[in-house]
Amino acid sequence: MTTAPSTPTDEAPQPAATPPTRSNWATLRPLILRLHFYAGIVVAPFLLVAALTGLLYAASFQAEKIVYDHELTVPVGDRKLPVSEQVAAARKAHPEGTVSAVRPSPEADATTRVMLSGVPGVEPDHTLAVFVDPYTAKVRGALEQYGSTGALPLRTWIDEFHRDLHLGETGRLYSEFAASWLWVIAGGGVVLWLSRRRALRKVRGTSGRRRTLGLHGSVGLWAAAGFVFLSATGLTWSTYAGANIGELRTALGQETPTVSAAAGGEHGGHEAAAGAAGDAAHGVGLDKVLTAARAEGLGDPVEIVPPADAESAYVVKQVQRGWPTKQDSVAVDPASGEVTDVLRFADYPVLAKLTRWGIDLHTGSLFGLPNQLALMLLAAALILLILWGYRMWWQRGRGSAFGRPLPRGAWQQVPPYILVPSLAVIAVLGYFVPLLGIPLAAFLAVDIVLGEIAHRKGRRSYAEAG
Repeated sequence: MTTAPSTPTDEAPQPAATPPTRSNWATLRPLILRLHFYAGIVVAPFLLVAALTGLLYAASFQAEKIVYDHELTVPVGDRKLPVSEQVAAARKAHPEGTVSAVRPSPEADATTRVMLSGVPGVEPDHTLAVFVDPYTAKVRGALEQYGSTGALPLRTWIDEFHRDLHLGETGRLYSEFAASWLWVIAGGGVVLWLSRRRALRKVRGTSGRRRTLGLHGSVGLWAAAGFVFLSATGLTWSTYAGANIGELRTALGQETPTVSAAAGGEHGGHEAAAGAAGDAAHGVGLDKVLTAARAEGLGDPVEIVPPADAESAYVVKQVQRGWPTKQDSVAVDPASGEVTDVLRFADYPVLAKLTRWGIDLHTGSLFGLPNQLALMLLAAALILLILWGYRMWWQRGRGSAFGRPLPRGAWQQVPPYILVPSLAVIAVLGYFVPLLGIPLAAFLAVDIVLGEIAHRKGRRSYAEAG
């Protein structure tokens, strides 16, 4: 006897099929992709300028040594003359202005620099550097100098071009805008690329857009950490974000201290104001002041700043930005030649040290030539990434047109428990980094308006068709 087949009514009821739930990453990826795409298109021209000028600046250190070799180097002699004699020779050749600082010859074949402020024809924030042979006291030339790094005309021109395109304070907004967005674009690119790790083998070895994407992603992944570093350190001395960072450091008690040039000492007070008194031979004189600083362990290179007035002391400070960093400073009483205050770099607050090292690494000073070569490679990588990015956009299109922009509305798919905290973090970042927050808010506003216009047009067309 055979068993009859069961009827459908005998089967257990089957649960209704449910649509698969999207992971959090699946909802976030379109939003990050859209941000990376549009930020890249809008910010890339500014980043391209910053990368090109940064590449020039990294090379300017070596170019400066070649162009100004006559002023910077001398044949090595038997014995260096006292600093006071070298300054006297500089003043005889250039009696204009006042002595604001003196940098004795730091190496056997290097000249001594005597910096003069208030010289007619020299910009107010620049000095005239007079180069003196330390063995013969012969003046080998004079050049305009800018900043504490001792940048001469060639490097100064490139530095200002990189910083503000020679447009003054208004021009500085371009570099701050680029620095504010570089870390966002780099971070977004890394996240997008790592999410494709399962498809990397398919990307490699292909042609067309996928090959360009492979080059763009691989180079971007290797260079991302460097871009984030350049972005963070570039913002530390920017106009708006830099001011916010400075206020935060002050609130945390992490500002950079200064040696006191007052008669009583107590570092952290007032440093001498660039030799306002203009008398480099004031009191005991430069030679005894330098001897007192040497006794406190201040090795070359050093800079001697004359007293600002009759109530102030000499300030001698190390000016080596390389590794290991030498930034110790002392104040010396002009009447007695005694040290009245000492400030060691080792005693700097942690954030002050990190800021010093970060800026010097950003500008190529911390590790010398290897540092400068690394910056050149980062600049070259950024240039290539921008060109590949635009090429991918072109390859997505058809004929002679760029590809269609990524669709809007991706944020609507993000769960509220992720979207709300993300918006809060973005708001905080936008407050401290205004040239990130303001453009992002403007983009969102424009995007919402355009989306609403498109939505209304679509409803009107549907109604007319009906």
